[in-house]
Amino acid sequence: MALLREALAPGQDVPVEEERHVRLLRGVAECRCCGHIQLMPELAPGTQARCRRCNELLDRRNRTSPIATPLAFCISSAALYLAMLASTLMMLDLYGRERTVDILTGPIELLHEGWGEVAVLVAIVTILVPGLVVGMMLLILTGALQPVLPFWVPHLLKWYEKLRPWSMVEVYILGVFVAYTKLVDLAYVHVGAAVFLVAGLMVTMAATDATLDTELIWQKRRTDLSLRRMDDSRVRLVCETVDRTTPLPAPSHMASCLSCGVVMAFDAALPPTKAVGYCPRCGHIVRRRKVDSNARTFALLLSAVVFYLPANIYPVMTVVQLGGGTGHTIIAGAIELWKDGMIPLSLLVLFASVTVPVLKIVGLFTLLVGTRRHSHAHLAFRSRLYRVIDVIGRWSMIDVFMVSILVAMVRFNSMANITANGGMVCFAAVVVLTIFAAHAFDPRQMWDAAGANGPDSEPSRTGGAAGRAGSAPQAGLVSAVHHTGMAGGTQPDRDFNMEPNRA
Repeated sequence: MALLREALAPGQDVPVEEERHVRLLRGVAECRCCGHIQLMPELAPGTQARCRRCNELLDRRNRTSPIATPLAFCISSAALYLAMLASTLMMLDLYGRERTVDILTGPIELLHEGWGEVAVLVAIVTILVPGLVVGMMLLILTGALQPVLPFWVPHLLKWYEKLRPWSMVEVYILGVFVAYTKLVDLAYVHVGAAVFLVAGLMVTMAATDATLDTELIWQKRRTDLSLRRMDDSRVRLVCETVDRTTPLPAPSHMASCLSCGVVMAFDAALPPTKAVGYCPRCGHIVRRRKVDSNARTFALLLSAVVFYLPANIYPVMTVVQLGGGTGHTIIAGAIELWKDGMIPLSLLVLFASVTVPVLKIVGLFTLLVGTRRHSHAHLAFRSRLYRVIDVIGRWSMIDVFMVSILVAMVRFNSMANITANGGMVCFAAVVVLTIFAAHAFDPRQMWDAAGANGPDSEPSRTGGAAGRAGSAPQAGLVSAVHHTGMAGGTQPDRDFNMEPNRA
């Protein structure tokens, strides 16, 4: 355990530099979407705090038990996940010949056909990552039941936040539904128990995230009394509770941890992308802004554009019936659903597979151009656009999952056979590259380029009512507070008067 502790939290025996110190500011939050520094009130159960400048969710408190409720949903997720792996997904009966598949069959058949890259991708996002995040959350919540958070829990929580977007169970269930509608015209299809288990797993995992309060878990973590810098030297850390009367430095002197939200103030202006050290609460590398954000986003988007054209030109699969077959592109598949009278499903496939990738590529390019030109126009709208792009990115995987299921189901030689084609590989590359591009982009740089977070724009400490979403930046550090339900639904806003536990 000593070796593990040293690996996860190295440099504990290094002498601390006492001449200088770094201030850890409690009661302050930085918006991850616009970089606005603002006071964070103590939230009462059933309320949430939003950025007064871009309306980004800063924190929330649920009315349910912060540990027991998500733990119950997480245990249910673990049971459903194990049962899903051992259950049948679908059974296809074609003129007396039957074929039964489970959730593992699709990646295996893609691997046998030579599409190993897509097979590994499908296996990772539908089998490996869901199991990992459920197991990690079980360990996190079990550790959170202890009075003092174990030293390994912050590392699991960091990786959970990174891996959770790659668990695409909810997208997979839509892919199953699209595949089912295509198979019913070919043969008799029996839906297995795994379909319902996947749907249940989707619900329980979403409920776990909705009832989880990560800030309450972080508050059980003992914060180090020193900040470990990148050269493994240490500087003294002073914790301060901030209110409206506390003098604050300029935003260029402050940096926040993107993992746990800790805000620290330094005695000098910080370079925008240089790492200042490791977070004293979670161990994440702290820097004001992401490194080479615009360059990496542009490179990934350019690669996605290169793959997008062949993804729509070449067929994603070939359907063979009674010795004759033809290739099916993404658009052709949507048109076929339309002709069969499944108009809502056709529109869903068209939106997820054609509109969403175009929206992501064009939207991110627009954000990059606006940042490059130091544009002040529609900053709040551009922040909302980024949040939409970040959320909808993985839903384009519907077609990839559909092809993997059809390839696994229809394997009857010349009588009926479905094989994957190169268009599927290109389309999967587009989806993955655009997801990486959205993660690489730092939306705070849009506001930096417009001068809203400049080194001289010291935040005001005046009180006042909360700002409305989409309005211009207002003076004051008071965040918007809304009453919420268990899952975070909002009710009409109320002004916040900076009194603890009142909204």
